[in-house]
Amino acid sequence: MSLKIGSLFCGGGVGESRLNELGCKTIVANEIREDRCNFFQSIHPNAEVLSGSITDTHIQKKFIRIAKENQLDVIMATPPCQGMSLVGRVSEDDPRNFLIYYAIKVIKSILPRFVLLENVPRQLTTRIKVKNKKILIPDYILQQLSRYYYFNPENLIKAMDYGIPQMRPRNIMLLTRRDEKKFWHFPPKKNHIVTLKEAIGHFPSLDPQLREGMAETLAMFPNFKRKAARGKKFSSWHVPPVHPKKDVIAMQKTPTGKTAFDNEIFFPKRHDGHPMSGHSNHFRRMRWDKPSRTLTQNNGVMSSLACVHPGKTLRAGDESSRLYSDARSFSIKELFTIFSINFENKIDPNTSPVFLRRIAGEGIPPLLVKELFQSIL
Repeated sequence: MSLKIGSLFCGGGVGESRLNELGCKTIVANEIREDRCNFFQSIHPNAEVLSGSITDTHIQKKFIRIAKENQLDVIMATPPCQGMSLVGRVSEDDPRNFLIYYAIKVIKSILPRFVLLENVPRQLTTRIKVKNKKILIPDYILQQLSRYYYFNPENLIKAMDYGIPQMRPRNIMLLTRRDEKKFWHFPPKKNHIVTLKEAIGHFPSLDPQLREGMAETLAMFPNFKRKAARGKKFSSWHVPPVHPKKDVIAMQKTPTGKTAFDNEIFFPKRHDGHPMSGHSNHFRRMRWDKPSRTLTQNNGVMSSLACVHPGKTLRAGDESSRLYSDARSFSIKELFTIFSINFENKIDPNTSPVFLRRIAGEGIPPLLVKELFQSIL
């Protein structure tokens, strides 16, 4: 059975990118940002991508018309999470929290067989104002759609339970139209958790490129070019990330699984040399024996939440003498592997790495989506 899919707030099309492996087809998608629309189109060339805000009635009507003409089976909706994410500035009054209203309006106009709504776990406790009253977003969704749909009783899911080497807890609501005989629910968890060592432990080591320039980079890393060439041969997207020298020095002295804020000498510093303040998960290396922590859109900056390569011991000793490899964020190839993204061969080689990091960080791991869809096929 092939399912026809419509996607709201589709981003760069990461979540849908492996559904073709199941014979599913993305028919129509909507995204407000034109750069995401263009990227989505390059990954899903047969889909009709509508660029513009879902609050625009013209966009709504066109999406609904295409959906009905093609008899869509599934709608995926992943509204922006910045107003609810623990990483961003949390505010119940963030206008992006209200976009769920328009998603529900479109869903009610189409009434597809199945609906997938995805967001951060904090959405479960976030309220929006409807008719001058505050209501929890999940209660509002239930209020609006329970007449037409059965709701899977489970909401919280972790990507690492389904073969993805990233923890990534999400709030995913699966809805089944009341006339359907097959109920959409979470599939059984996998028996094995994939660690970073299993996922990327065999990738060639890379030295970071210093923001201060190639002369500074080669002075600090004499083998930089040789290692970069080996990485490029392994994959055109296994390229050294660029970081400030002061951050690289701190991470060279930081062991696997630890944060540079624990260092007594080589701690994160501001440009004026004074200690930098931050969360204990900033400037933190991952662990080889566990999946990656949840990676955000800002995964190329080592001061972001836990996004530094685990590294390996080059020289043991006290803090002054010890040295660890790969004092950097993940390469694009490593990042895509951690997200279960496998479309790098479709990407224009001139695409900005910052853009690729953002579309990965804001997307649903495609293997998780594939696992969810397999349960209704």
